[in-house]
Amino acid sequence: MSHPELTRAKRMKSKAVTTLIPFLFVWLWSTGFVGARFGLPYIEPFFILTWRFILTLPVFAILILILRKRWLNIAQIKVQLVVGAILHGLYLGGVFYAVSIGTPAGIAAIIVGIQPILTAVINRVLFGQSVSTRQTLGLVLGFIGLLAVILGSAEISGSNVGLQGLAACIIALFGITIATIIQKRYGAGTPLMAGAFWQYIGSLIVVAIASLMLETHTVDPQWQLYAALFWMVIPLSTAAVLLLMYMISVGEVAKVTSYFYLVPPVAVVQTWWLFDEALSVTSLVGCLVVVLGVALVVRE
Repeated sequence: MSHPELTRAKRMKSKAVTTLIPFLFVWLWSTGFVGARFGLPYIEPFFILTWRFILTLPVFAILILILRKRWLNIAQIKVQLVVGAILHGLYLGGVFYAVSIGTPAGIAAIIVGIQPILTAVINRVLFGQSVSTRQTLGLVLGFIGLLAVILGSAEISGSNVGLQGLAACIIALFGITIATIIQKRYGAGTPLMAGAFWQYIGSLIVVAIASLMLETHTVDPQWQLYAALFWMVIPLSTAAVLLLMYMISVGEVAKVTSYFYLVPPVAVVQTWWLFDEALSVTSLVGCLVVVLGVALVVRE
């Protein structure tokens, strides 16, 4: 094979890998609902997040040392501490707390699923960033599809959301939205692994304080709890977050956040497969509408 052909083959392979990254991220991120369902019956929400971040920090420290990745300067550390406190502390803390007090995971998902629309509005109002007509249509379709997926799932039939659960979900929504914008505008050039390390320190501070103030630290040591913790530390807190930071660093915020529309449909499929939950026709149609909306937003 000639040099130009070899170069072309390498580019095609690299492009194929890059194309698969968002879908791998969506699948990993969606398993967070499954992990929470496995773990939360045996431990309090902020306490399990505290242990999740405590166990994740040495994983990233080892990866940074082995791979000889660059550490951060003081200015970068400050940004990543803030991003971590907001992204993992408020977002995950809000969702886990809401689910732990009885808020259906589907309702929590649809509230947090408004994030792409909220991100587009904030970018438009505060930074004057334009969103094309096609992207606007995609965002709207994505939300409509997300609504159909959640309303069509058997999980939330006849359920109500308490004020505490609603407030926790709204805090989570603003947490992931604001953190995404801050990371894109002030942390885009930050080394991924070192950035994630300091993010987890920021998030650990938030959830540890919440756990000390609000919880009793009671634990029922079942295998489901340990399995959930393992999954949260390695595939979720390590692989999925690195993929998210990578996508934010190379893509437009509107495109990156639109992928979150795919998370609830994928989570619904997972709960149907793992827990034998019914997948209604409405949910299936909603999944297709979500995919269409995402395609409109991310299309070149």
